[in-house]
Amino acid sequence: MESQARGGTRWKRFAVVMVPSVAATAAIGVALAQGALAASFSVSGQSFKVSADQLVGQDFVQYGSIADGTDLKGNKTAHPVAVSGFSSATISNMCQSVVTPDVPIFGSVSLELRAGRESAKPVKATNLYLDVAQLDADAKFKNIDIGVAAGDTRIQPGTEKKVNPFGFAQRAEEATLTDVRQTAWATTAGTFELSGLSLKLHKGVKECY
Repeated sequence: MESQARGGTRWKRFAVVMVPSVAATAAIGVALAQGALAASFSVSGQSFKVSADQLVGQDFVQYGSIADGTDLKGNKTAHPVAVSGFSSATISNMCQSVVTPDVPIFGSVSLELRAGRESAKPVKATNLYLDVAQLDADAKFKNIDIGVAAGDTRIQPGTEKKVNPFGFAQRAEEATLTDVRQTAWATTAGTFELSGLSLKLHKGVKECY
């Protein structure tokens, strides 16, 4: 059930916290594209889900890493992740959702973001890196190398200390993922174009899948 706009200081505080995060994400993306920031940061205490009809990415790399951060109570934690990287990618019918629990008065509140729903206007990204905890999809790779050393692939700038350069990795000229269902801790991109962006808040748990 979609939440209705209401008065009340606590609800407004929640909105004040959530909405600027979109602008902050855009600002970080611009800074990364301009080389002003290294892509190293602490992840939040919330994973998020992403679904898409299809992702087509160029210069695919994948290797193991660690996403450091805190839980929702501020305790330090770390998550093992599979990093998937692309020099460029297009994403069709993308949905991203994150559930914030224990919001005063409302309980759980879900943020739902959708974009790229028109076939002629997919989401576009450059220098895209995904810190993935789980991925389900149909996959097709072009000119793939499996079992290369991570140090011989394109490691995300600013995260080299979190990657074993002698560890397992794979790379491909192109990767096509269909019917994507993914749980992730972080996404970074040099540029991220969200055509037809729609962002909604829902009372309760409403996820992409």
